[in-house]
Amino acid sequence: MAGEDPKATPSLPDYKPLPSTSSHDPNDTVLISSSSSSYLSSTSRRRFVISVFLISFASILIYIFWPSDPRIKIERVKISHVRVHRRPVPSIDMTVLVTLKVSNADVYSFDFTDLDVAVDYRGKTLGHVSSDGGHVTAFGTSYLDAEAELEGVTVFPDVIHLIHDLAKGSVEFDTVTDTNGKLGVWFFRFPLKAKVACGIEVNTVNQTISRQSCSPV
Repeated sequence: MAGEDPKATPSLPDYKPLPSTSSHDPNDTVLISSSSSSYLSSTSRRRFVISVFLISFASILIYIFWPSDPRIKIERVKISHVRVHRRPVPSIDMTVLVTLKVSNADVYSFDFTDLDVAVDYRGKTLGHVSSDGGHVTAFGTSYLDAEAELEGVTVFPDVIHLIHDLAKGSVEFDTVTDTNGKLGVWFFRFPLKAKVACGIEVNTVNQTISRQSCSPV
C-alpha cells in the first residue's frame, strides 16, 4: 500500500507465554493424587479381607456339615465252639463273634440298617458275620455285636493251616465290613454306605486282637 515503508519490520502479534509449571502450587496435585490412591488402596484391602473371610467361613461350614463315612474298627473277635471233622474231608465248625466299634464324626446321627463282615483266611472266605441295625448319635460311638456259626468250613488244604494256627493260639484273618444306613439331617434322611477292609491277628487264648490294620475300600 502507498505510504508504507517497505523496509519497516512487520509487527508481530502479541505473545503471551504459557504460565510456567512453577506457578502452580505443587501441593495441590500431590494432595489429590495421594488421596485418590489411598482411597483405592483402602477399598482394595477391604474387599480382599472380606473375600478371604467369606471363603474361610464357607470352607469351615462345608468341613463341619459335609457328611463323612463312619469309622469302623474291629474291637474284638471271639472264636469258640471249635470242632474239627476229619471225615469225609477235613473241616471245622466254629462260632465267631465280632464286636465292632462304630464312631460317628458328623453333626448328624447315623442309623444302621444292616452290617456284614466277611471273614477270610489265606485269601479264602470262611463265612459272613451279620448284625442287626443300630443307632449312632452325632459325635458318638456305638458297639455292635455280629455273630455267626460257621459249620463245615472246608478251605482244604488251608484248613490244615487253620487247625495248626488255632492250636498255636494265633490266627490271622482278613475282614471286609459292609455297612448300609441312613444319615439323619434334621427332617431329611440320606442313604450312606461304608466299606472297610482290615487285617487282624487274633489271640485265641485270651480272645484279643494283637494286631490290626484297616483301610477304607
